[in-house]
Amino acid sequence: MKTIYKIARTELQTLFYSPIAWLILVIFTFQASMAFTNGLAGNVRSQELGYGLYNVTMGVFAGWRGMFIAMQQYLYLYIPLLTMGLMSRELSSGSIKLLYSSPVTNTQIILGKYLSMMIYNLVLMCILAVYLVFAAITIKSADVPLILSGMLGLYLLVCAYAAIGLFMSSITSYQVVAAMGTLAVLAVLNFVGDMWQDIDFVRDITYWLAINGRAQEFINGLICSEDVLYFVIVVALFLFLSIIRLQSRRQKTTWMTTVGKYGSVIVIAMLLGYMTSRPKLMCFYDTTATKQRTLTPNSQNIVARMDGGLTMTTFVNILEENYWAGLPRSVNDDLRRFKMYTRFKPEIKMKYVYYYDKAKNPELDKAYPNLSDRERMLKRAEIWNLDSNMFMRPEEVRKIADLGPEGNRFVRLLERDNGEKTFLRIFDDIQRFPFETEISAAFKRLVMELPLVGFVKGHGERDCIREGDRDYNRFAQDKLFRYSLVNQGFDFTEVTLDKPIPEQVDIIVIADMRNPMTADERANLDAYIARGGNLLIAGEPRRQEFMNPLVESFGVRFMPGRLVKKSEHFQPDFIIATPTKEAGEFSYIFNQMIRREYVVTMPGTTGLECFADKGFSITPLFVSDTIGSWNELETVDFLDDTVSLNPSIGEVERSYVTALAMSRPMGGKEQRIIILGDADCLSNGEISIGRKDVAAANYSLISGSFFWLSNEEVPIDVRRPTPPDNKVYVSMDWMYFWKVVLMGVWPGLLAFWAIFIWIRRRGR
Repeated sequence: MKTIYKIARTELQTLFYSPIAWLILVIFTFQASMAFTNGLAGNVRSQELGYGLYNVTMGVFAGWRGMFIAMQQYLYLYIPLLTMGLMSRELSSGSIKLLYSSPVTNTQIILGKYLSMMIYNLVLMCILAVYLVFAAITIKSADVPLILSGMLGLYLLVCAYAAIGLFMSSITSYQVVAAMGTLAVLAVLNFVGDMWQDIDFVRDITYWLAINGRAQEFINGLICSEDVLYFVIVVALFLFLSIIRLQSRRQKTTWMTTVGKYGSVIVIAMLLGYMTSRPKLMCFYDTTATKQRTLTPNSQNIVARMDGGLTMTTFVNILEENYWAGLPRSVNDDLRRFKMYTRFKPEIKMKYVYYYDKAKNPELDKAYPNLSDRERMLKRAEIWNLDSNMFMRPEEVRKIADLGPEGNRFVRLLERDNGEKTFLRIFDDIQRFPFETEISAAFKRLVMELPLVGFVKGHGERDCIREGDRDYNRFAQDKLFRYSLVNQGFDFTEVTLDKPIPEQVDIIVIADMRNPMTADERANLDAYIARGGNLLIAGEPRRQEFMNPLVESFGVRFMPGRLVKKSEHFQPDFIIATPTKEAGEFSYIFNQMIRREYVVTMPGTTGLECFADKGFSITPLFVSDTIGSWNELETVDFLDDTVSLNPSIGEVERSYVTALAMSRPMGGKEQRIIILGDADCLSNGEISIGRKDVAAANYSLISGSFFWLSNEEVPIDVRRPTPPDNKVYVSMDWMYFWKVVLMGVWPGLLAFWAIFIWIRRRGR
C-alpha cells in the first residue's frame, strides 16, 4: 500500500506542476460557478418578481439547466486531457523501464497512477462543495443530501472516465493518441445504449454498457446499487485491462494468451453487470427530502398487498398510432417507467406481444389508403427494419386477449397468478403515459373491490354511455381520458329506480332529471339514502320542478332562474366558478386548484340555497363571482336578449354557491352528498373544450368530488410533502456581487496560485 501511495504522490506532484491540471481546475471552477449562479439568479429573479419558488435545490443543481447537468457534460472533455500522459509519458520517455527494473508490480503501478486520479477527482468535488455550502446558507432548508448524492454520482462518473483514460494511456506512447482514444471509447459508451436495441439478447448488454445517464439517478437524488456497482465494475474492468496490458509488455506472452485474458475479464464484468442489474438484487436509497424518487406510501401499501406473481403484458399494434412506445428499441425506456414498482415488487414479469389489427389511425389511412392491414404492417416493418414474422395476425392475438373493447390500442394487461386481470392504458393527452395515480389504481383493482358508481337513468338524465356533448361518457368510462372514473379506480354501472338499488353500488349520480320519479322509484331511492349511500346530484336551469323534490329533503334547493354575469366574450349565463377557502380545506385537490388559480366552467347554472337544517354539515365548494353576478329571473333567451339587473323582483348582485358538499353520520358511517347547480360542467363537451384565458380544470372537480365520495379511497392519493426549500435569502443586488466573486475572484485565485507555483518551479 505504501508503494501505491508513493506512486500516487509522485504522479500528483507531476500533475500539479503541469499547467494542464491547473487550467482544468480553473475552467472547471468558472463553468461550475456560471451554471450555479445562473440557476440561483433565476430563482432570485422569480422571487423578486413575486412568483413563488418550488424545490429550489433540485432546480439549481439537478434541473434542466442545473449545475450538475452542465458539469456532467463538461467532464467528458476534461478527463482525456488529464489521463493521456499517465502511462504514455512513461512509455515515450523510457522511464517505464526503470519501473520494470524496480521492485514494483504491475498492479502497484496501475493502482498508484489511478489513486492519483481519484485524489485529483476529489479536488474537483471539493470545488463543487463550495457551492453546496453556499446553497446551504442562501437557500431555505436546502436539500443537502440531494446535493451530496449528485456529487457522489459525478465523482463515480469521473472515476470511471479516469479508469478508461488510464487504459488508453497504457496502450500507446503517444499522448495525443491516448486522449483521442479515450474520447472514442467514451463516445462509444455514451451511444452504445441506443445500438442493436432490436435484438433481445444484445439489447440488455448494450443497455447495461451505456455510461450515458448513469449519473442521472444520483443527480436526481436516488442512489441505486445497480448504478454504484456499474461504476465499480467499469473501473475494475479497465484497471484489470491496464494491468494485463503492462504484463504483456513486461513479460513476453503470445497474443492468444493476452486476448484470452482480455476476454475473460470482459466476460466476468458482463456477468457481474447482469447479476447486479436484476431487480431482486437491487437496493435503493432516496436522498431527497420529500422522497420524490420513491413510490408514495399509498402505492407501496397497494403493492405490498399483492401476493404472488404479476405479469404485465404489453400489446403493441403496429397499425395504431402509439406503436412506437413498445417497439423493441424502446423496450428498455418503457421498462424504466415501472422501475419504482419493480423496486418494491421485483417479481413483476414484463412481456411484449406484437401484432397487427385494424385500429383508429387517420394518419395511416391517409398515408396508405389502398393497402390492406397486412400490407400496411409489412410497410411499417420495412421502415423500422423489423422482422414481419414477429407480428401476430389478428386471429392469433385474439386467442390471447380480446382487445376489441380497447380499440386495439397500445395497452397493457396486468394479470396476477390467481387470475385477476385488468388493463392499464395510455391516454390521448400530451403526457400519454400513466402516472403513479393511474398505475396504482390499476394495481389496486387487482387486490380489492373498488367503488361502484351507479348512473341513474329513466328520467332523461345525462347518459354515461353516449358520446354526445351533453352526456357523461367521457368522465364515466372514456378509456382514453386520464381522469375518467374507470382509469382512476372506479367501476360504473347504469341504475334504474324501478327496483331496489344493488347493495354493491357505493355512489349514485343523478344529473339533469327531466321527468319526475314515480312513487316506487322515489321509495327505492329513499331506501338507498336511508342506508347511508353517497350521492352526486347535478341540476340545471329549468329543471327545478323535477330536481328540487329530490334535494329539499336535505335542506337544499335549486334557486329559480339561472346565474348570469355580463361578459365581453361569453354569453351572460356562462359562469366561471372559483373554489372557496372551505373547498381548499375540504379537499387537497381543490386546494391545488386554488394554488394554481384554476376554475370550473358552468355554462348555465342555478344557485344553491340552504333553507333548513336537516342534520348535515354543509361546505360550499364553488361560487360565482361577487362582482357583476346575479340570479336572473326574467331573461330566457341569452343569445339575442340583453340581461339587466332588476332588484325590484329580487335580483341581487352577489356571490352565489354553485356547488356544495353535505355530510352526516348515518348507520355507523358518514353519508356524503355533493350537489352541483350545473350538469353541463361534467359533460363530454365541457370537459373537452378549451377557452382562451380561462384556466378551466373541470376534471379536478371530478377527481376532488369522487375522492371524497369514495371515502378517500380513489383516485389514489399520491401526494408528497411540499419541498421546504421555497425561498432564497439573497437579493438581486447581492446576486450580482456573488456572481463576480464566484465567476471572477474564485477562479482568479486558483489561476494566481497556479502561476505562482509554475514560476516558483521554473525558478528552481
